[in-house]
Amino acid sequence: MSKKKILIIDDEVDFCLLLTSFYSRKGYEVSFSHTLNEGLHSINKFVPDIIFLDNNLPDGLGWDAAAKIQHDFPKTELNLISAYKSDLPHLANLATVRILEKPLNLETLDLFY
Repeated sequence: MSKKKILIIDDEVDFCLLLTSFYSRKGYEVSFSHTLNEGLHSINKFVPDIIFLDNNLPDGLGWDAAAKIQHDFPKTELNLISAYKSDLPHLANLATVRILEKPLNLETLDLFY
């Protein structure tokens, strides 16, 4: 059985390294990207089971790509993360979408994956 894959799209290097370390120890294959364009390319190449997508990225708003990601990869679990409280009613009701507010607590993430 192959490892589940996690892709982190976030411009905060320390955050990416923290999540990479956390989920690698749990047996996931983890990759990360620091820009939206790089992340979208990585989705197609890496084909993750789980995505952590930040909203405010250097080259655009990550959440603007959320609907297309869900359309193109409907089985991928999408975790929308931001330091700012947000509401996306058109995505929040999908079973594969979770909205998380930074700072994230690793104990909370441990409950999900």
